[in-house]
Amino acid sequence: MFARNDLTRNACMLRGPLAWRGYDWWWHSLTAQDEETGEDKAFFIEYFVCNPALGRDEPVLGQLKENRESGKRPSYLMVKAGTWGEEHFQLHRFFGWRDVHMHPDAPYRIKAGNCAASDKRIKGSISISEEEAAAHPEWMCDAGELSWDLRIDKQIAFNVGYGASKPLRDIEAFAMYWHAEGMKSAYKGTIICNGRKYTVTPEKCYGYADKNWGRDFTSPWVWLSSNSLVSKKTGKKLENSVFDIGGGRPKIYFVPLDRRLLGVFYYEGKEYDFNFSKLHLRVKTEFSFEEKEDVVVWHVRQENIRAVMETEIFCKKDEMLFVNYEAPDGSKKHNRLFNGGTGYGTVKLYDKYGDKLTLVDEIEATHVGCEYGEYDRT
Repeated sequence: MFARNDLTRNACMLRGPLAWRGYDWWWHSLTAQDEETGEDKAFFIEYFVCNPALGRDEPVLGQLKENRESGKRPSYLMVKAGTWGEEHFQLHRFFGWRDVHMHPDAPYRIKAGNCAASDKRIKGSISISEEEAAAHPEWMCDAGELSWDLRIDKQIAFNVGYGASKPLRDIEAFAMYWHAEGMKSAYKGTIICNGRKYTVTPEKCYGYADKNWGRDFTSPWVWLSSNSLVSKKTGKKLENSVFDIGGGRPKIYFVPLDRRLLGVFYYEGKEYDFNFSKLHLRVKTEFSFEEKEDVVVWHVRQENIRAVMETEIFCKKDEMLFVNYEAPDGSKKHNRLFNGGTGYGTVKLYDKYGDKLTLVDEIEATHVGCEYGEYDRT
C-alpha cells in the first residue's frame, strides 16, 4: 500500500553527514484563478534547506564567484516561488541561519522573516526588482513579486516504502530521496502575483505537495503528476484519483541504477503501484523525453505483474522555465531542467492477466506538473 501518510518522512532529514553536505526541500504546486477574469494560473512555492551545519548569520551562496573560487559550500534557507504559463518566472529569497527558526521533527515547521511552512499552512512573500536580478546572478532567479497565504489539506500520499525508510536513510543508501505526503492536496487561500490577486480553492487548485532530500540530484530527472483527470470511458471527472511518476537514475551506495522510475496511480481508491524498489512487483519501465520546436513530450510505459500504465504528456515550451538549484557541494549541474505546471496528455491504465491486457480506463490529464533534465556526467 503506497497511499499511507507518514509525517515522519516529511520532517527535516538533514542529520548526521547530510547536515554538512545535504539538501532538503518542501515543494508545493497548484492552480489559482484570477479574481477579476477567472482565468487559471499555475504557481509553485518551495522551501529549500541546504547544509545547515555550515550555517552562518548570512546566507552563503555557492554561485557567488568568490565562493566558487574558494570552494566554500552553500548554506541557507532558500524560499522559491514562481508561476508557469506565458508570463513565467522563478524568484529566490535567501536567509542565513540566524534568521531561520526550524522545528525539524514531525510535524515539521520552518520560519524566516514573513515566510513560513508546515504541513497545514504556507505563507510568505518575495520581491525581486529587474536591477537586483541583473546585479545578482548568484541568486539564480528572475524579477517579480509574489506573496501567498495558503491552508493545505494533504489528502492522498505517495509513500515510496522501504526505499525511503529510516534504515536506508540512516546509512545514506540513496543519493536522492522522495516522499509525496500530499500528491493530491487541497489548497485554500490567496496569491498576489505582480499586483494581481488570485483565489485558491480546494475544488480547482489541483494541488500537489512533496519533498526531496539527499546529497546530490538525479540525472536524468523525471517528474509527472496530476489529479485533474477525466475518464474517457465515462466522460466524468475522477474525483478521487491522482498519478505520480518520478526518478530517472537513482544512485544506491554511489552506484547508479540506470533509467528507473517510481510510479503510481491512485484510481478512484484502487492502487496501481509501479515502484521499482518493490522487487516482488517485477516492475519494468521504459521512458523517453523529446524536445520539439514548440513542445516537450514524455512517454512512459510501466508494467508490473498485475497492471500496465502508459503515460504520454505534453507541455508547451513557452509556458515552462528552467528551474535552478545548486547542489550541496556548490556545483550547478542542471542548467536545462525543464519545469512546468500546465502539462496535458493521456494515461492508459490496464489490468494484466498473464499476457492479456484489459483496458481499465483511458484518462485525460490536465494541469500536469512536469520536469525533465539531464546534465553531462563525464
